[in-house]
Amino acid sequence: MPKHIMRLMVLVAAAAVAGFSAKTYFTDKSYYRYGHYRGDSVAEIASDTPRFRGNAYCKSCHEKQYAAWAGSPHNKPSEGRHVQCEVCHGPVGLHPAREGVPPSFDERLALGAKHVSFGAQDGPPGKLPARKDQTECIQCHEAMPGRPAAQRQVELAAHAGTAPCVSCHDPHAPKISFSGMTDKPKGNAAAGKVLSANCAACHGPAGASTNPAWPNLAGQHAAYLITALQAFKSGARPNEMMAGMAAGLSDADMENLAAYFSGRSCKVSGADKAKVSLGKKRSASCALCHGPAGVSPNPAWPDLAGQNDAYLGATLKSFKDGGRSHPVMSSVAKTLSDADIDNLAAFYASANCK
Repeated sequence: MPKHIMRLMVLVAAAAVAGFSAKTYFTDKSYYRYGHYRGDSVAEIASDTPRFRGNAYCKSCHEKQYAAWAGSPHNKPSEGRHVQCEVCHGPVGLHPAREGVPPSFDERLALGAKHVSFGAQDGPPGKLPARKDQTECIQCHEAMPGRPAAQRQVELAAHAGTAPCVSCHDPHAPKISFSGMTDKPKGNAAAGKVLSANCAACHGPAGASTNPAWPNLAGQHAAYLITALQAFKSGARPNEMMAGMAAGLSDADMENLAAYFSGRSCKVSGADKAKVSLGKKRSASCALCHGPAGVSPNPAWPDLAGQNDAYLGATLKSFKDGGRSHPVMSSVAKTLSDADIDNLAAFYASANCK
């Protein structure tokens, strides 16, 4: 046999012996115990907590949120939408087993969307509470080229400006819903009554305006009153007189005033019956936000029922002409004729305010 053939066969045999030795030495003894994987890994895998647990894992503690999600556009597999809890909240890891985690989602949300650190050994912690701003929602819904048609896209500036998504939308069921919203004032009404003496010249001692060109405050949503005062103070809502009045108010003052005025009884001023009838027909486009009779289901938005018709008319015209700017109201007002505005103002002025 030629020497080169002999040498080649020796090299092949040496490689086979080395390979077999390496396989024997480096292969775990439990490799074939349960099939073609390392048998000892079964216990290790079983003891490891997966980062993602799935919707069923969340359901046992968060039945209300799960039910809202289950029947919502976020859960339409046939239409290409099946948004799992952890898409928005992140991997939950060992969430329920850790100390310091409040028992409910709502309590977590009330804490201001703070995250809890579970420790490095558990992997990335779950972002359990939804944020109160737009950050989570715009990840899927901010309009941009190339996004799937199944995800509704919105132009943020024209849709709601900087308003938090959750002020209108239940994050678990993104259709507009105000179920469960309440307007419980946090302030002290007695302290607000003392402060209201500074407001009485224009808005009356109990929130019933002395001039039809100025708004009634009695019975208005506390949340809306606070937001309005904050906007006057910051300059986001320009008004020379109100800016001066709000400049010296603390957050506590605003809460106290809101508690006082929201608890007062509102009164209907009445208006031309013919205009009221026409305004009622035109009000359908306002009902989603302000209610079918002008009592808003969302405490962050104003009640229109029982408001002075002169004030309502002037406000709508201001939105229409650009004197006041709001991403929703400005676009709505531009669709209204002057007659529409007069009729709507008459309808809401005569509507039962509570």
